[in-house]
Amino acid sequence: MRKAEIIRNTNETKIKLNLNLDGSGISHIKTGCGFMDHMLTLFAKHGRFDLDISCQGDTEVDYHHTVEDIGIALGSAFSEAVGDKKGIVRYGYFILPMDEALILSAVDISGRACLRYDLDGLTEKVGDFDTELVEEFWQGFVRKAEVSLHIKKMDGTNTHHIIEGAFKSVARSFKQAVSIDMDYKDEIPSTKGVL
Repeated sequence: MRKAEIIRNTNETKIKLNLNLDGSGISHIKTGCGFMDHMLTLFAKHGRFDLDISCQGDTEVDYHHTVEDIGIALGSAFSEAVGDKKGIVRYGYFILPMDEALILSAVDISGRACLRYDLDGLTEKVGDFDTELVEEFWQGFVRKAEVSLHIKKMDGTNTHHIIEGAFKSVARSFKQAVSIDMDYKDEIPSTKGVL
């Protein structure tokens, strides 16, 4: 089983995170931010990752530190759980429709951190959640996971649908990318011999 446990404590957040890449989509999420709990729950479900996250953050300030640090912790967990990357498919992509929203995501587990984020036209908030924090989450994730990740809105007007579609699409892209190609299970999927 490809698993990771991350404990990240700062003056702003205290996070405990457990990830199993070969799970069944079971999650227990308690971040102190209802919208983030919702996004991470569906991320686990659509990626078929078992994911437990507890976070105590300075939410009396806002959700910024909580969201960014969870992204960092989750990225660290993915990096640890894929290990030496032997046998992984490496690439994944998914186009996900959610009502009027249509979201494209693509990932390369490359060992290089790159985020291309294009979810334009979002309203400033969904409930009490600042939507600019979605990019902060993925930026923190990508830096620690060391992956190239593209997220693009192809259509959509409802901010909740767009963001939710993005989390679902990315989850399904990662599910594909981290899966083991049994024909090449002992090989690193790179001509360099390392990722």
